Amino acid sequence: MTSISYRKLLPTESKIYRAIRLESLEKFPESFGATYQEALSIEKFRIETDIEEQTPERFVFGAFEQQELVGICTFVKNENGTGSIYQMYVKKEFQGKNIGQGLIEAVISEACQKFNRIEIILEVTPGNDKAYNLYRKIGFQEIPNTSSEEISMRYIPR
Repeated sequence: MTSISYRKLLPTESKIYRAIRLESLEKFPESFGATYQEALSIEKFRIETDIEEQTPERFVFGAFEQQELVGICTFVKNENGTGSIYQMYVKKEFQGKNIGQGLIEAVISEACQKFNRIEIILEVTPGNDKAYNLYRKIGFQEIPNTSSEEISMRYIPR
């Protein structure tokens, strides 16, 4: 059994974030709101800058197997006082090992500590049942009647 650790990415890790983010867009384009080709043309992602500057309201957690980054999950505090989870991704060869659940739970824990039990929103693509079921298992509830093409879900800390 491999040992996975979860932590916020350090300023020096923005390049490994970029590499895994591009991989996620290339391998699962239907799951994200950007395409691999579009992303390649962007010199530096905003989240890369946020990682380098350690922007308090925007952070990325990584799942590491030893020194290898095998998963990412991004949190952004919204202006309305809620937070959003974006860019949830675990490398294909590491899927099915509860790493995604560990990542989301680590992000929720960090966000709730920093922002006093903040309500967290995320979106999942219809048909992405693995992700949808994972979010439900963690405690996210579907938000009815959203006009988005995505399924919106909400986590309210107890």
